[in-house]
Amino acid sequence: MTQPPCSPYPSGATGPRTIEDRWEQFYRYGPYAVLTLTTLVGAVAADLIMTRTEMYAAGVLVAVAYGLQVWWGRTRPRTVPGAPAGAAYYTARTVLAFTLSWLNPFFAIYAALGYFDVEPLLPKRFVRAGLLATALTLAGSQSGGLPPATLMNWVALGALYLVNSALALFFWHVGMREEEKARIQVATIAELERTNLRLEQAMAENAALHAQLLVQAREAGVDDERRRLAAEIHDTLAQGLTGIIAQLQVVASLTDRDPETARLHLDRAAALARRSLGEARRSVHNLAPAALEHDELPGALEKTVAAWAEQHRVRADFTVTGTVEPVHDEIAATLLRIAGEALANAARHAGASRVGVTLSFMDDELTLDVRDDGRGFDPAAAAPASRTGGFGLGGMRARAERIAGAVEVEAEPGGGTAVSARVPLVRHP
Repeated sequence: MTQPPCSPYPSGATGPRTIEDRWEQFYRYGPYAVLTLTTLVGAVAADLIMTRTEMYAAGVLVAVAYGLQVWWGRTRPRTVPGAPAGAAYYTARTVLAFTLSWLNPFFAIYAALGYFDVEPLLPKRFVRAGLLATALTLAGSQSGGLPPATLMNWVALGALYLVNSALALFFWHVGMREEEKARIQVATIAELERTNLRLEQAMAENAALHAQLLVQAREAGVDDERRRLAAEIHDTLAQGLTGIIAQLQVVASLTDRDPETARLHLDRAAALARRSLGEARRSVHNLAPAALEHDELPGALEKTVAAWAEQHRVRADFTVTGTVEPVHDEIAATLLRIAGEALANAARHAGASRVGVTLSFMDDELTLDVRDDGRGFDPAAAAPASRTGGFGLGGMRARAERIAGAVEVEAEPGGGTAVSARVPLVRHP
């Protein structure tokens, strides 16, 4: 009744392996088969319903129909849907089918081809006219032949024409709606594919941005370590060396007059030198998280927590949740330093009897929680980072922000402290 969900024009396939290919074979060879079948059936009944002259006329028209089909078979591969050549072929075939059905009602079988290819052959505004013309030919055949011989035949022709027309238009509308649904589905699938492609590109760009962010974080971390080392040298090594120089000056001035006092100052200078050497070693040791040299982040954190608990005689529990994955070195180093700073704060300020450290692996995020039951504090009244050298809460926040993370602190006087660091879960390359 209407075009199937495929084009009736060549698809380049070599055999009828799909529905589209089977329809292509029908459009190419079907008219020959239907015309031949109709001619054979009409010939059998010709003596009963046709005169000799009508037989000759029908023979000529059948020959013309075959010639028309041969012409169309050669023209069709170069013709687009709705082109004038297709409309001319459809019109000529419809007129031939109507005339043959007028001579012999059995040729209405050949006229029924008009239901199948009306949409690709005719412009859209003429599709209904093509369907109604085909319906008229079939109604005339079904009512006893054309022209109607009696009033009853005319009544039957009118009723059958209404039925055929209604059915043809109904199935054509159904076909059009199904075809529109198919087009919308194809467009939706194409849009989903484009969206998936854009999403993949965005994910690739996001991965590149993460890599760039980690490089910047590493460079910023180097600058932070330089500033920290400079501050520690000023606060410890420089002061220690100044003290040593002062003690040695006293020794130099008292060596001859007061050897005992000179000896005392010399011992003090040696103690200051040993202390400064210890501070130098500690500063160098803190340049890189040595714990990550032999362990992944969970193992390094576990050892750090255990060492802190043994040193400060405080119960400390370490827990890992989620599926453990190897993470990028910069992510691991950042979380390890945040954990170390949070534990150091707990030791210096909290007076806690119990500390809990939790490392949580989530889909695209890594969370570190450090909780204690100490004395707590008022976060609003805490000293800003600029006054603490940048290595307290402000330092932890700065470390996390450099890798697109964040640090949140929950505390209240007498209610303990909870430090939570959230960073992206960047897998180890």
